[in-house]
Amino acid sequence: MTFQDLPLLNAVLNSLTAILLLAGWIQIKRGNKEAHRKIMVTAFLTSTLFLACYLLHKFTVGPKLFPMQGWPRVIYMLVLIPHTILAVVNLPFILAAIWFAAHGQFEKHKRLTRWVWPVWMYVSVTGVLVYLMLYRWFV
Repeated sequence: MTFQDLPLLNAVLNSLTAILLLAGWIQIKRGNKEAHRKIMVTAFLTSTLFLACYLLHKFTVGPKLFPMQGWPRVIYMLVLIPHTILAVVNLPFILAAIWFAAHGQFEKHKRLTRWVWPVWMYVSVTGVLVYLMLYRWFV
């Protein structure tokens, strides 16, 4: 594995995170709190690993510019800009949700995750879309 392979790994980690987020949501809706906890901890770990690999790639390889102009670039930017903003904004709220759950403050956790979970899911899915647009579809 080289530094150039990290974008694919990041897409896999984002995909796995999205699957885990969905599985965690299903488990809590079924009332299975222990399975929910384990799955969501794993989702956080996959997101953390993604962030580490993403930063490693950016610091070693550098940014990759979108190669096209016109409507493909517009679509790419319409996905990339909210993805990036929401990823940065959501991180402290994810950490707060984990804090509340770890300290037994489940009502606060539940109120916060009504907003945090869909944003986290959106960021995970659009992360895969950004990868596909940048490294597979429009190259």
